[in-house]
Parts: sequence; structure tokens; C-alpha cells
Amino acid sequence: MSETAVKTYTDFTLPPSVVSKIDVSRLVEEVERIDGELTTAAVRAKVGSDEQAELVLSEQLTDFLQLNQLTLDDGSQARTALIKQLRLLKDNVPVIHMTFAVTADRESSQQLMQWLRTSVHPQAVIAIGLQPALVAGAYIRTPNHVHDLSLRAALNGRHDLLIKELRSLRG
Repeated sequence: MSETAVKTYTDFTLPPSVVSKIDVSRLVEEVERIDGELTTAAVRAKVGSDEQAELVLSEQLTDFLQLNQLTLDDGSQARTALIKQLRLLKDNVPVIHMTFAVTADRESSQQLMQWLRTSVHPQAVIAIGLQPALVAGAYIRTPNHVHDLSLRAALNGRHDLLIKELRSLRG
């Protein structure tokens, strides 16, 4: 992250592996931890210590840095600016609440994230809830809309049509 092209949180692209607001919080915590480790290493280098700490980055952070063309070794001020922007992202990221009957696996969540980020908002994250009584479909809630995409909603008001179809199947 160079001084001439400082990115703001609105410029960040989230990788598909970052699914929830908790994942964004983990990114912030991890960058803060790495900033502390790099600062400690710089102080130790000034006093003549040869001890070098090996940085371990999560897959999510590695993906985020690559996708946004950022590095963490640009200096303390650049890392501080990155942390500030990540905190703003965490506070302002659009959250879509989705309720399913069963827990979605990680791969399905990531595919859903890719679709949401291309179709709805490039920084959207989801909060997944469980409702075992939901037989099929999903409930989706945004700050200003609620969408009931369940089988119950699809059949609501079509009771007569359903009975008619069942009777025609019986013969």
C-alpha cells in the first residue's frame, strides 16, 4: 500500500472466503496482530537482536491482500491506515440475513457469496440463521426488505390448486 494510492474501505474487494461479519472482524484482528509482531521485530532489530519472527497469515488474509494488491511490509503508517480502513469496513459492511432449514456447507456459502457480490453488492456479507421448521427455501432479510422464498410462501393461497392437482393424480 503506497502513500500515493491509499485505498479506502469502499475500494476493498472481499474474497469469497470472507463470508460473514465475523470473518471481517478476524481480518482486522489478524492485521492488528501482525502489525504488533512487525513493530516488535523492528524494535528488536534496532537493539541488535538477530531473532526474526516468522509471520503466519491465514488463507482469508492472504486472499484479501492479493485481491486488493496490498502488502503488510510497507511500514507502520501504512499498516495503521490499513487497520483503520478495515475497521471502517467492518462497521459499514452490508449484512444480508439468510435463514435456512439446515446449515450450509462452506463451499455453498462461498458460491452464494460470489453471486451476492456480483449481483447485489461487492462487499456484502451474510449472517446465516437456522430455522428447522423451514422445510424448503430461505428467508432473506436486508435492512429494508424481507423476502420469504420458502415453500410455504409459494403454496400460500394456492390450497385449492394443490387439492385439485392431487385429486387429478389419484384419478
